[in-house]
Amino acid sequence: MTTQDLIEADFVVIGAGSAGCAVAARLSEDPATRVLLLEAGGEDRNRWIHIPLGFGKTFADPSVNWCYETEPDPGASNRRVFWPRGKVLGGSSSINGMVYIRGQAEDFDHWRQLGNSGWSFDDVLPYFKRAEHQTRGADAFHGTDGPLCVSDVPDRHPICEAFIKSAMELGFRRNDDFNGASQDGVGYHQTTTRKGRRCSTAVGYLRPAMQRPNLRVMTQALTEKIVFEGHRAIGVTFRQNGRIITARAGREVILCGGAVNSPQLLMLSGIGPREHLTELGVPVLHDLPGVGQSLQDHYSAPIKLKCLKPITVNDVMQSNTRKLKIGLQYMMFRNGPLAMASSPAALFARTRPELASPDIKCSISPFSADRPQDGLHPWSGFTLIAYQLRPESRGQIKLKTAEPVDAPAVHPNYLATETDQRTIVAGLKLCRQLLANPHLHTLIESEVLPGSAVQEDEQLLDFARRRGGTVYHPTSTCKMGSDPMAVVDAELRVHGVGALRVADASIMPTVVSGNTNAATIMIGEKAADLVRGEAARMAA
Repeated sequence: MTTQDLIEADFVVIGAGSAGCAVAARLSEDPATRVLLLEAGGEDRNRWIHIPLGFGKTFADPSVNWCYETEPDPGASNRRVFWPRGKVLGGSSSINGMVYIRGQAEDFDHWRQLGNSGWSFDDVLPYFKRAEHQTRGADAFHGTDGPLCVSDVPDRHPICEAFIKSAMELGFRRNDDFNGASQDGVGYHQTTTRKGRRCSTAVGYLRPAMQRPNLRVMTQALTEKIVFEGHRAIGVTFRQNGRIITARAGREVILCGGAVNSPQLLMLSGIGPREHLTELGVPVLHDLPGVGQSLQDHYSAPIKLKCLKPITVNDVMQSNTRKLKIGLQYMMFRNGPLAMASSPAALFARTRPELASPDIKCSISPFSADRPQDGLHPWSGFTLIAYQLRPESRGQIKLKTAEPVDAPAVHPNYLATETDQRTIVAGLKLCRQLLANPHLHTLIESEVLPGSAVQEDEQLLDFARRRGGTVYHPTSTCKMGSDPMAVVDAELRVHGVGALRVADASIMPTVVSGNTNAATIMIGEKAADLVRGEAARMAA
């Protein structure tokens, strides 16, 4: 081995995604600490990453996206469901819809009730606040000194305004802060944008940190295996430009690959279910049956509508003149359609009155498409989707082969329980109630999907299976806990081995009730303090 093939660091962080950028940036704040951050993708130079509406351009772009597909899933009519995941600096925070939703306080209190000390809402709120630069200002729930800019949507679209009025006339309260005292109600999202441009963790955390001499970031670096001495992690091997390089970690290896890649790498490194690893010829270092198990994801069903008025984003994109106009508007003022997130407004509601907190989310987007990668419909269109916030169904991720370049097998097991089936149907019915209100109804020419012929519960469930899909929130494949299926403890240390932690959405014991990006960044923030042994100081 030449000196070029060996790199020394105190910490090796695998994956420069939503959590990994936060972990590496925070650890490198100590000038005496050497941090190496490895990213399988490239730099975030694609211009569509930074223009908010550009998420449609990166949705299926393999230069910045792993472009995974699930295995044929019985809950989705045996379809393969497309699973985009970020493969670029910033990870999925560089290609997502930029919606900033932390989840309900009850989510984190439930994590604590499962035995995970230090993860109640009161415990994690300081990390949410530390991460955030809230453009509205600081208060009991928000901070202003963090790297992640959280801002209001720049425009009030007439379709979103009609949606909000419809919900309020149905008795739902207006809520201008889904991340405040309560999630209940209807209103506009806030987004991870700064002055009309995406604020990914690469932009917010990593770019400033890369000025430090003690942080080294290597892109196009696919980690192939975690290296151990006995049961202690001492580094990794990774491939870059055809070369195999070893990075030694003097203190710890921190895995931030996300809900797909973190369990994949653990299994490739011999940590996982013994029988599965043995079948693939992977030497078993530690039999840990929960690796890749307990997968949760939010599954949605759409209602797609033709609009009576030419006010949708579809209309803009059909006209070269209007495209030129919005391009100039965006360049000059950083607003207009190009500054739009995936769904500007939403309703959080209960499908049953006995529930303590919302179990369904209805999101509205003033555009429509069959699939984002197929482009917008050639007619005036908008979309309303419903998804269950707390699914019961659990899936799994398994290796297909022992080769790091091969995608793993994803089995999401959507809509496997009666509660999940009942809730998605109730969500579609609630969407139709909203659409029947005059504020929205006067904008509708016709319901394209599922269409007026689909009315009965069985028909709605069948439609959800045939035409629904992921909301891109996979979690829990390396879940935190002390039960037999747990992979990490409450300090994110992998059970049964030393000097190895996982810090990303895969450690969530249960998926949060909303978008997962904010909570994943919080996990990165907290992980850095756990590594530094400073969690107690933050809680004081």
